[in-house]
Amino acid sequence: MFKRGAVNVILERLQEKRHFIQVLTGPRQCGKTTIARQVMDAVKIPSRYASADEPILKDRTWIEQQWETSRFALSKNSQTSLHHSLHSGTASLLVLDEIHKIPQWSEAVKHLWDEDTRKGNKLYVILLGSAPLLIQKGLTESLAGRFETINVTHWSFEEMQKAFGWDVDEYIYYGGYPGTAKLINNPMRWANYIKDSLIETTISKDILLMTRIDKPMLLRRVFELGCLYSGRILSYQKMLGQLQDAGNTVTLAHYLKLLESAGLVAGLSKYAGQKVRQRGSSPKFQAMNTALMTAQQSVSFSEAKKNGEFWGHLVESSVGATILNKIKGKGIELFYWAGNNREVDFVISKGKTIIAVEVKSGRKKVNLPGIELFSKEFKVKKKLLVGAGGIPLKEFLTVPVETFFD
Repeated sequence: MFKRGAVNVILERLQEKRHFIQVLTGPRQCGKTTIARQVMDAVKIPSRYASADEPILKDRTWIEQQWETSRFALSKNSQTSLHHSLHSGTASLLVLDEIHKIPQWSEAVKHLWDEDTRKGNKLYVILLGSAPLLIQKGLTESLAGRFETINVTHWSFEEMQKAFGWDVDEYIYYGGYPGTAKLINNPMRWANYIKDSLIETTISKDILLMTRIDKPMLLRRVFELGCLYSGRILSYQKMLGQLQDAGNTVTLAHYLKLLESAGLVAGLSKYAGQKVRQRGSSPKFQAMNTALMTAQQSVSFSEAKKNGEFWGHLVESSVGATILNKIKGKGIELFYWAGNNREVDFVISKGKTIIAVEVKSGRKKVNLPGIELFSKEFKVKKKLLVGAGGIPLKEFLTVPVETFFD
C-alpha cells in the first residue's frame, strides 16, 4: 500500500483520547480516496464512504443524511475496538469526499460535530477535498480547534518506482500520476487523459466553479505559460506581454496562487531574506508534476531524451516539483535566487537556515551558477549539486528534504 505514511498518521490520530476531524487535501489523482479506504479497511468499526462529486445536486441536507446514517451504525455497534487500540465501546467512521462542493459545508459539519462531542459519541470523521484553498477557508471560518490536516501530494519517484517499476527517466517524463501508469504504452491516450481528465477537470471543477474568476481564459493561459516556462524566471510584465491580455500583475499573481493550490503550477519567489522583498519579485515557474508539461508537448519520450534542452527543463522541473511536494506541511519553503547574471536554481529555507541547490541538468542556462555569490550575501548551511558530478538524481529524488537540515 502506498502513501502508507498518511494512513498510519490517521490511524494514530484516531486512537487518541481526544480526536479531531481529519482533513485530507491535495490535487486530483494523488491518492486521497485510496488512503481513506485503506483506513476504513484497517479499523474494526462500521465505516461509511460518500462523495459529493456524484452528478446529483447536493446541499447541507445531504451531509446531515450521511451523518445520521453513521450515527445509526453507531447506535447498533457496541463493544468494538478501533484498530486494536485502548478504545472500547461504540464507534463509527464517516468519510465525506469532495466536501467543499457542498454550500456552507463547514457550518453543517460544525453543528453535527459539536452535537456528537456534547453527547460523547465516538463518531470519527475524515473529510477529503481537491480544492485546498476552499477547504482551508471553510476550516478556518467554522471549524477552528476541531480539525487536523494532512497534505497529500503528487506521487514521488520512490512511490512510482515501487508501484510500477519505473526508472528515473520514466518518472522525469511521465511524472507522478499513478492512475496514468497503465497508459504510457499508448502515448496519445496517456496525453489525452492528462489533458482531459486531470488538467481540464481540475481547472473547470476545482477552480472555475468553486472560485470567482473574472477572466477564465487568462487563468488557463497562465497555466499553459507556467508549464511551457517551468524552471524559468518570468516577470509579471513579460507575462502580460506573452498573454496579450489587459489583466494586471495582481490578477496574475492571484491566478498563479490558485493554480498552485490546485496542485498544477507554482510561482517560486526570489529569496531575499525579507518577506516584503520576496513578494515583489518576479516568479520562477514550477510545474508541480512534470506530466503537466510533457502531455501538452508534441515530443515523445524517446524524442525528449534526445533533446538536451527540453530534457534539461524536465530534469530541473522534476527536482523542483519533488522538493515542493515533499515540503508540504513541514514548515519548509522553496525559493530561487538571481542577481548579477548569476542564478541559484533552488533555495530551501527552514526558519533562518538555508540550503542552496544547483541542478546539473544539461540544459544551457541564461544565467551562470550563482551559489558562491549567493553565499557571500546570505549564510548558507549547505551547497548541494544535484546531477552529474554531485548527488545522483535518482538518490536526491528519494531522500526526504528535511534530512538535509540535519
